[in-house]
Parts: sequence; structure tokens; C-alpha cells
Amino acid sequence: MPTSPLSTAQAARAAVAGRLDEIRKDAGLTGHELAQRCGWHKSKASRIARAKTVPSDADIRAWCRACDAEVLAADLIAASRTAESMYVHWRQIHRDGMRRVHEKTVPLYERTTHFRVYASNVVPGMLQTAGYATGLLRSITDFQNTPDDVDDAVQARLNRSRVVYEGNHRFALLLEETVLHHRVCETAAMADQLRYLLDVMSRPNVSLGIIPFAARRTVWPLEAFYAFDDVQVAVETLTAEVNITAPGEIRAYLKAFAGLSRSALHGAAARVRITRALDSLG
Repeated sequence: MPTSPLSTAQAARAAVAGRLDEIRKDAGLTGHELAQRCGWHKSKASRIARAKTVPSDADIRAWCRACDAEVLAADLIAASRTAESMYVHWRQIHRDGMRRVHEKTVPLYERTTHFRVYASNVVPGMLQTAGYATGLLRSITDFQNTPDDVDDAVQARLNRSRVVYEGNHRFALLLEETVLHHRVCETAAMADQLRYLLDVMSRPNVSLGIIPFAARRTVWPLEAFYAFDDVQVAVETLTAEVNITAPGEIRAYLKAFAGLSRSALHGAAARVRITRALDSLG
């Protein structure tokens, strides 16, 4: 089963730190000697080697230069940047508002052929209506205390969602039944959202499953995640987005998705659950 998203990012950082320490040892330097060559306090080299401090690009270049291994710097910088991009806090992602992050991910959505999405809390972004997205993004902006560009962000989200109707894309989506009842927007907007789910699930490229409250499970409820083909998984936590590209980790999430799918209702049975949620709105 999938490991903690944070532990995956920490492991990537530790791998970079471990490689830097190997380079130091191969150069026959002590930590103190390396720090002297770099013009650092000796504790800085130790913190980097133990993955307690994230090295900057300049730190990695200095480290490799001190070890006569400058040829290795570029790859290590790339690995370090990848490790840092694996676990990024939402407040950092949304520091200039939410519109830009939606626009930035359009190429990923356009090149993905097979989307597999598990939603444990809210309706997946590509299936959200304008009213639902407005209520949700407004709550996120208020919670994170980030710049308010909700109207523009909603439009950017709707534009990105065109992949549901355009191009050659397939969608397998699993929603916990609780998602149908979480009111993150006004009642009328929630009703529109549920009606849209009933409409979109009739599309031939969309498979929408609902995991009932009382379903017998082989996989427990997880954080929401989006799998883009077999090359990337994005996991959403309260405070951060985690991007996973390690093949073994991706396989774990796809295995979890398959297990969750076996607990889900599809077709007419899923429609019954959505209709029941719609009727409960009064």
C-alpha cells in the first residue's frame, strides 16, 4: 500500500544527501575539511549530509567543486530540485493566487491519456461545476490566507477541464459516498454539481464509481490522489501537494486504486447513490 507522502519526499532528499556524502568520502575528505574548502561552518556540511538542511544549487556546486567532482553537480542539482518539488506546501503553490497553478498544469492534463482519480473529500477538479468550484476555492483561499483570485481560478479550472470533452482521454474516477454529501458550496450549486455528475458519467470516456459508506474494503480510505497515466501521481494533503514519479511508488497507488475500485458501485447502482444525495438536498 502507498507509504506516507511526506516519507516519500524525505527519502528523495535523503538520497541526495547520501550521494553528496559518498562524493565527500570518495574524495578522501572529512566533513570539517570539506566545510573549510567551501568556506562554511563545519556544522553546515554535517546538516547537509544528514539531510537536515536542504542544499541550494550553489551549495551543491561548491560541494562538488571541493571534491573535484564538478561534473556531477548538474545531475545532483536536478535530483535535489525534483526532491523539493515532490512535497510543496499549498501556501507556496498559491502564493500568487490559484489561477496560475491551474494554467501551469494544462500541458500535463493535455498529454495524459488515462486519468485515474480517487476522491475522498471533494469532487475531483475536472468534474467540478463553476458554482461548486467557486465555493470550494473560496474556502481554500480563506483558510490559506492567500491572494484572492477565485473568479479567475474557477475559469482556469473549467478551461483545464475541457480534456473531459476534447482529445483522446479516458477517466476512471472513484468518489467516496461522503463526497456527495459534503456541502462546500450553496445548496443550489451542490444540486447542480450532483446533476452534472449524473450527466458526465454517461460519457463513453468516463467511468465514475461511488464507494458506499458501508462498503467492505480491502483498501482503507486514503488521501485524494490523481494518477496521470503511469508516470506521475499527485497526492493532496491539507497542507501540501506531493508529486510522485518513482515507478515503485506509482505502482503502489495504482494497486490501491484497483482495490478501491473493487469496493465501488458503477453504472445504475452509482446513479442511485448520486440521486439519493441529490434528493437529500430537499
